[in-house]
Amino acid sequence: MRTTWRSALVPATVTVLVCAAPAAVSQQHREEPEHRPQSPPRTYQADCRTVIEGSRATAYCHNPYPSTDRVRLHVECERWWDIDADSAPVDVGPADYAELTDRCWKEIGEVWVSHQPVGDSPGT
Repeated sequence: MRTTWRSALVPATVTVLVCAAPAAVSQQHREEPEHRPQSPPRTYQADCRTVIEGSRATAYCHNPYPSTDRVRLHVECERWWDIDADSAPVDVGPADYAELTDRCWKEIGEVWVSHQPVGDSPGT
């Protein structure tokens, strides 16, 4: 039987693929980022969600933690002449609930809630 170049090429290709596969896997393993320690979660921040209805923004906050969280609602208005609003700080105690509302005259650009731990509560 005569060997053609095509029949000789098939076993060589299979050998190259089998030998190259473990090298590719080990190369990927070496390129993984190093394990970096993450900062501990902040266990005083209340869970807040914000809702925008027209020109009015409302934040609903619930504190599931044993320490008090001081929250403020910040509203940035879309129009340059419209005055941005920051609510007064509200202390949300353990297992407590707070609702904060503010508004713009026209459209709202951005809304967020800031958190601050209260020093006289347990765990801080």
